[in-house]
Amino acid sequence: MASLSPASSLSTTGGRSSFRPLGIPSPSPSPSPRREKANTPSPASSNDRRTSSGRYVPLSRMENELAGEVSSEFTDVNYTVHIPPTPDYQRPKSAAAAGVARNCKNSGLKPEQQFVSSAIFTGGFSSVTRGHVMDKILVESESSHPQMDCSTEGCDRKAMRDERGNDLFPCDCAYRICRDCYVDAVDAGGICPGCKESYLIADPDMPVAEADHLPLPPPPAERRLSLLRSMKSSKRPLLMSNKMSEFDHARWLYETKGTYGYGNALWPKDGVYVGSGGVNGGGPPAFNERSRRPLSRKTKISASILSPYRLLAFVRLAALVLFLMWRIRHPNKEAMWLWGMSIVCEIWFAFSWILDQLPKLVPVNRTTDLKVLKERFEMPSLENPRGRSDLPGVDVFVSTADPEKEPPLVTANTILSILAVDYPVEKLACYLSDDCGSLLTFEALAEAASFARNWVPFCRKHNIEPRNPESYFQSKGDPTKNKVRADFVRDRRRMKRDYDEFKVRINGLPDSIRRRSEAYNAHEEIRAKRTEIESGGKANEPVNVPKATWMTDATHWPGTWTTLDTEHSRGDHAGIIQVMLSPPSSEPLLGNSDEDNMLDTSDIDIRLPMLVYVSREKRPGYDHNKKAGAMNALVRTSAIMSNGAFILNLDCDHYVYNSLAVREAMCFMMDRGGDRICYVQFPQRFEGIDPNDRYANHNTVFFDVNMRALDGIQGPMYVGTGCVFRRIALYGFDPPRATEHGGCCSCWGGKKKLDMGRKTKPDIEVISSTSDEEDLESQILPKRFGSSVTLVASIPIAEFSGRPLADVAGFRNGRPAGALTVPREPLDAATVAEAISVISCWYEDKTEWGQNVGWIYGSVTEDVVTGYRMHNRGWRSVYCVTKRDAFRGTAPINLTDRLHQVLRWATGSVEIFFSSNNAILATSRLKFLQRVAYLNVGIYPFTSIFLMVYCFLPALSLFTGQFIVRTLSVTFLVFLLTITVTLCMLAVLEIKWSGITLDE
Repeated sequence: MASLSPASSLSTTGGRSSFRPLGIPSPSPSPSPRREKANTPSPASSNDRRTSSGRYVPLSRMENELAGEVSSEFTDVNYTVHIPPTPDYQRPKSAAAAGVARNCKNSGLKPEQQFVSSAIFTGGFSSVTRGHVMDKILVESESSHPQMDCSTEGCDRKAMRDERGNDLFPCDCAYRICRDCYVDAVDAGGICPGCKESYLIADPDMPVAEADHLPLPPPPAERRLSLLRSMKSSKRPLLMSNKMSEFDHARWLYETKGTYGYGNALWPKDGVYVGSGGVNGGGPPAFNERSRRPLSRKTKISASILSPYRLLAFVRLAALVLFLMWRIRHPNKEAMWLWGMSIVCEIWFAFSWILDQLPKLVPVNRTTDLKVLKERFEMPSLENPRGRSDLPGVDVFVSTADPEKEPPLVTANTILSILAVDYPVEKLACYLSDDCGSLLTFEALAEAASFARNWVPFCRKHNIEPRNPESYFQSKGDPTKNKVRADFVRDRRRMKRDYDEFKVRINGLPDSIRRRSEAYNAHEEIRAKRTEIESGGKANEPVNVPKATWMTDATHWPGTWTTLDTEHSRGDHAGIIQVMLSPPSSEPLLGNSDEDNMLDTSDIDIRLPMLVYVSREKRPGYDHNKKAGAMNALVRTSAIMSNGAFILNLDCDHYVYNSLAVREAMCFMMDRGGDRICYVQFPQRFEGIDPNDRYANHNTVFFDVNMRALDGIQGPMYVGTGCVFRRIALYGFDPPRATEHGGCCSCWGGKKKLDMGRKTKPDIEVISSTSDEEDLESQILPKRFGSSVTLVASIPIAEFSGRPLADVAGFRNGRPAGALTVPREPLDAATVAEAISVISCWYEDKTEWGQNVGWIYGSVTEDVVTGYRMHNRGWRSVYCVTKRDAFRGTAPINLTDRLHQVLRWATGSVEIFFSSNNAILATSRLKFLQRVAYLNVGIYPFTSIFLMVYCFLPALSLFTGQFIVRTLSVTFLVFLLTITVTLCMLAVLEIKWSGITLDE
């Protein structure tokens, strides 16, 4: 096709400029994808539509006639998109373009869809956004699978599919047939070759199964999303579009013994139910039984443990108060300075203990029911006849910053464990943020995507746990336990051999990249030398050729080079996006038993989730905000490319140990009241720690005692990894319902419930009363979320997708069942170009990203601040402790690394204490005990100062001959004994209700 030829391009510029159509020659190739200024506007095209941030959406002729003139509110973006790009090297250029065209022809995909999965996109501020065609597709297209072929014997054409890639079945028997064979069958009498029955649908372009699901809410007629108009008209914020479930007539009839007229069913009398066969007995009919069963339960701690625990806490508090009063009344007048220091330290220790103990008074445990989750969201029903998954989408974020400190093999294993999780494949997307822009990480991810073709089906076939290949093959125990397939041993042996080869390739990448770059650089030097001699230069003069890092297709790597250069260093490189694995189809794709395959994947779904490599643009003079900035870039990128309603955040060294972990989180998010939950935090578990845990890496007291206790108040803190977020909460919105707490005992009383649907947001309400709506949108939206209209338009879709089901009468903030069974829109090059624009270094300028939206900037411990902001707006969080650890990671193995880690935590806590994020300044929506817990986070580092002083007191006593008390009286010893014994008894009871062992 013309749009796929290497010479064709689509160029766009910012502002109100118009379009240039496909088929215009692209600029001359350059040795490296450097930035090019876009200064001149482009001619207009009548068949394309441009969004305000530079994205181009094709318009059909009919749409173009009806749409009229389309303009934009934001004109500050300035970049150019080439679709497809011109590769830097001529020979691989033609081969790559030919390969893409050949794959498009064989797979039946649109050229722009195939182009996305075979090109690496680069771009940035005031620069060209290029889509560089790679030599080969990293993973075979699903559309080339035999399951997509026509089922007619002797025909190898592709079965009919609609414009969105969904299968078209002319007959109810779902017989796959191509268009030519269908026409022949209609001409021959209209008999289906599969079931031998007559066709009921004459038009092959008409989908037959479009009524089995409810689509998402259609976008507004205007191009721009009107947040303020919806708030003003309905007096409800974005989060509260009320969806009431239908009236349950069957239940009303049963409970009221009503009737709809003559001839109705016989209803029970005297508590006896008459079954369909007319025989008495049995229970009442299970009307809507599935919707009544909860997805999660809160199990309180036994009163026999919790009551003595609380009593001992108050006894110790009383003992501390009496002890301090006695110490103040009996000073040591002979050594007042020594007595004064000891009194100050003891008062601080008592205050610190109170802050730590108070949040532990209301601990809870929680359990989930995965069976109910499957029945409610993945089983056939009236609203979902096909039984497609109605679960919301989940985007998984993995962050890495330095391949030298974070080995690529560890990152690759984490990615493989994510791709193999037990969650609907079409609802899952994985994004790797490489903040270094390293070619080593890029090629390691490409190797992982290739290895996943065999590893993921192997895990699904044999129910492998854990699904990290390194941990699985190194685990002790019998690997054949609970394995029922006869070919498990053979498959495992083959996968082990394949994984060993995979590790060799990963470990050999640094040397491979170095040797490749040296060879190409030497070739460039020879060519530059020859050119200089031909132009009359001297042969002995050195030539200045940059020491570039080269990709496998003989082109410059657009990210960080091994030998740093301008625009190719860690703090100065273009933004990069590569779709390693394209979005899967909505229907299962079963494997086969072909001898060429490593595994027999018959009856196994071989689809893989979408996998994307992202490296945000970095330029000198911009504050990139470290990990928090990288996570916000992923939030914006994923909102445009997949827009999952929930986000799972993992470090590159934390892998999925329990493949059902995401489903566990969904049990809380999709349960009644789950719309108020901002995130589900999982405990951190570590591997590779010595048995004695000499550096306390397990943090058992914090993760199993403190965090479990906070779950009984307003929820645990966010600790940086292993957390499933609600996307709309990250955007800075308030929950649909909140509670204001007044007084110091607000955890138990003084509550005032607020329905956020009955009042608008204060900041928006004030502005809307003084300005016009359209002017407000152009002022508020860019200030808060940036200039991308596509990003803003994705917000209500993400909010709607994250709602629980409204399958119970009276449930207010829910969505109808079956609304999320609609297949995902395919990716095109314009969408990826839009994603490139939102990871540019300039995008966050003059916006609220990092202040009120996304991960919060300004602290080393950005995780704690981000969670605090959500709790401060009235959101709740949940602590999910699973029987099998959800995630596992690595911890510091030496004292130096451990001290650096503790120092970073302490520094972040001090920053929080002296900032506006201090819990003392929190709003009334934060519960009192939750406020105490956050206050303790900011205060605990100061305890080290008092502890150091107190430890020097015995030495000072030896030198001076004085002591902190005048004499060792019986009263003093009784107080010390009481305080010590109660502390030990509290620790024993904490072990009881937390479930940890005494050794831990």
